[in-house]
Amino acid sequence: MIDLKGKRGLVVGVANGASIAAGCARAFRAAGAELALTFLNEKARPWVEPVAQEVGAPLFLPCDVREPGQLEAVFDRITAEWGRLDFLLHAIAFAPREDLHTSVVNASAEGFATAMDISCHSFLRMARLARPLMQAGGSLITVSFYGADRVVENYNLMGPVKAALEASVRYAAADLAGEGIRAFSLSTGPVKTRAASGIDRFDALMDKIRARTPAGKLVSIEEIGTLAAFLATEAASPMSGSVVYADNGFHTTA
Repeated sequence: MIDLKGKRGLVVGVANGASIAAGCARAFRAAGAELALTFLNEKARPWVEPVAQEVGAPLFLPCDVREPGQLEAVFDRITAEWGRLDFLLHAIAFAPREDLHTSVVNASAEGFATAMDISCHSFLRMARLARPLMQAGGSLITVSFYGADRVVENYNLMGPVKAALEASVRYAAADLAGEGIRAFSLSTGPVKTRAASGIDRFDALMDKIRARTPAGKLVSIEEIGTLAAFLATEAASPMSGSVVYADNGFHTTA
């Protein structure tokens, strides 16, 4: 059994009730954790608020990492209200549509930089802000995909961005190991989320991966959430710095 009773965590990246971050939030709460959730902006709030209510999040805060000061304000509020943080989930990714839908060599410098800033560097920003709140140690978890390691058709720009994210996790895990802070890349199979809908021919990609998965079954957000909850515990400490796969074995097939 996964026990997060008495733990407090931050979940960034819930888009709606069907998102990977929502599945993780439910699993964290089911394991006993108290949560803070964020929403991108007022347009997104009605889609995220039901999840915050479902998990009983006492802190529900706006957070657009592109807006100066918003991420810092989230951690200031956590500091004021809780004074500590035990784990966080970073589940945000973005690339401009025109750069995502072209070959990687044709992506613009501006689009590449935007994708890296939002999808990768924001994880390191969160790690830096969480560090003083994790005096007793903690877990930093981000969401990745197999396209970081192998070429996936139509994944394009997000492949090198996710590869950079996974490398950042390894270096953060090494940087913070002496403070008892772990870091993990949770590499999931494809899930039909709002973010994934931006990838060209995503339904076809899901069908291909399903066919190559040993059990012929795609992973669910509930299964991903259970694994994320485990990574939030001290029991996952020996795995710090790892890419942890939640894809029903797809990554093992040739």
